Amino acid sequence: MSTFILAFVFFLVVAVAMAVGYIFQQKTIAGSCGGLGALGIAKACDCPEPCDRKKMRMEKEQSRQAKLNEWKKNQIL
Repeated sequence: MSTFILAFVFFLVVAVAMAVGYIFQQKTIAGSCGGLGALGIAKACDCPEPCDRKKMRMEKEQSRQAKLNEWKKNQIL
């Protein structure tokens, strides 16, 4: 049982040290491998045709943008 407690305390100290280092450096967390850009992939879904869910999201965004443009056009200033 003492080994478990000792290991837990060790990992807790390491996690706290990393958190303190992150707070003081004020850097964003970044991966070490470069992500999808390192593999030459431009986006997460490299499909030629977007899926139905993405099409729905795109239509929703277009309608939202159209409403926003209409609102700006009718805005009184």
